[in-house]
Amino acid sequence: MSANEHLEERREASTASLALVVGILIGTAFAFLAATAPFTHLMGHSRAAVASAFHGLSAFLYLIVGTIGLYLAWRLWTGRIRAFADLQLLATVSATLSFIAILFGNWLYIYYRATDPESPRSWFMANMPMIHKIFFEFKEFVALFTLPLTVAAAFILWYYGAHVLDRKWMRYTVAVLLALSFFYLVVAFGLGAAVTKLRPA
Repeated sequence: MSANEHLEERREASTASLALVVGILIGTAFAFLAATAPFTHLMGHSRAAVASAFHGLSAFLYLIVGTIGLYLAWRLWTGRIRAFADLQLLATVSATLSFIAILFGNWLYIYYRATDPESPRSWFMANMPMIHKIFFEFKEFVALFTLPLTVAAAFILWYYGAHVLDRKWMRYTVAVLLALSFFYLVVAFGLGAAVTKLRPA
């Protein structure tokens, strides 16, 4: 049985489906915020409270979407994918969540690098300099790789559509792009969580 016989679902996702998925994700995030009321307790009293909350939420949602995307990328690699339209949506949503996480992460970085002695960077440099020099700096730049990787995967999936399924090298390319983006996401997520536990912004 040839690989193409397994590629059964070739319908492309509609814009309405994409909008629905994004709406559900945003709704889920706000439902989580509301369920963790009172809102002021969730946000905390830190100057970086808003940036921290939305950076964490977008990264968490991205981790969920990225995990599903990784599975579908594996199915694409093996030539046994049946949910090609879903992969298109997940790649697009992954790119969107990567952008949002990076956006709020850069905002949060302003507070992290503040010059006052109580800022996380100042504290780490005074007490645990290797945490900043290795863990945080590595985490910061590794996280940036997720955006071009997911954008490239989404572009290929939408621009070439079902033709991706007929070209083995193109299937492999998309699968590798999504796998790499997931790897960088997990590394950044893990290091970010660890740094936050040690010294929140």
